[in-house]
Amino acid sequence: MPALITLTLNPALDLATTTDRVAPTHKLRCGPVRRFAGGGGINVARVLHRLGSEVQAWAVAGGAAGAQVRQLLADEGVATAIQPIAGDTRENFSVVETATGQEYRFVLPGPALQATEWQACLHTLHALTHAPRWLIASGSLPPGVPPDFYARLAPGARARGTRLVVDTSGLPLAAALQAGVTLVKPSLRELRELLQQPLASAAAWCAAAQALVHAGQAEIVALSLGEQGAVLATRDGVWQAPALSVSAATGTTGAGDCFLAALVWALDRGEAPPQALRWGVAAGAAALLSPGTALAQAHDVQRLVHSVPAPVAFTLQP
Repeated sequence: MPALITLTLNPALDLATTTDRVAPTHKLRCGPVRRFAGGGGINVARVLHRLGSEVQAWAVAGGAAGAQVRQLLADEGVATAIQPIAGDTRENFSVVETATGQEYRFVLPGPALQATEWQACLHTLHALTHAPRWLIASGSLPPGVPPDFYARLAPGARARGTRLVVDTSGLPLAAALQAGVTLVKPSLRELRELLQQPLASAAAWCAAAQALVHAGQAEIVALSLGEQGAVLATRDGVWQAPALSVSAATGTTGAGDCFLAALVWALDRGEAPPQALRWGVAAGAAALLSPGTALAQAHDVQRLVHSVPAPVAFTLQP
């Protein structure tokens, strides 16, 4: 059994291209298309593999796009456990407008999973005889899957001593937090929606993240702030690291997944939370150097981490 498992219930065949300008009605002549195996957990597994982790990507997949996802992962050397489904794996489409550098992302909902399909996936995870150190459940849930699916992973993971990471949004995120997990990685927008609070200042971001920790909903909260960097909250403290100034001319798709992969990789190695945060920020920046969901390369992460300033510790009122 690998040390780390990622879980992707809504994988995608990601297509990425460019065009001069995006405009309605007109035919938009595009550049060459690049294809990538995508979806939250798959992206995390690809980066963990590049960083040298013993990782296996678990996913469900079907149809021609699903077969391409499987082959693309094999081409990268990423170990997989793919459960076939009746539906066709979705395709996502991203276009960088070269005249402005703006990225347009078209994300499809994915196939509806039958109850027997998602239940089989849950049963397989519950039946593991050798526990991985980390289980990283990342991405949206496709139609047909109950919003508490990730929450149902928590009791089994806790009993086996597996650290459960959840990166999702909306009701699935809320349910997972109620069940209690090791780590969550919401964006600032997702945290605002979850808490129904404006969170208009750095102090408010940090207090909200650590409140989830003190409530026992997560041991670690990694809050991604886009151009403002990221926050990491644990029982021992809260730290903020600024983002690196890297051109996003090739798009930002997958940057959050790269951040999460490097963060978990560093924590698994025994790095202290502030240093793990630096690795995460470096990987998020490295993702911007590659088009589409080509994702961060290990040599770029290792180079950029030295440019990430030491995270600033916040002192919050009790």
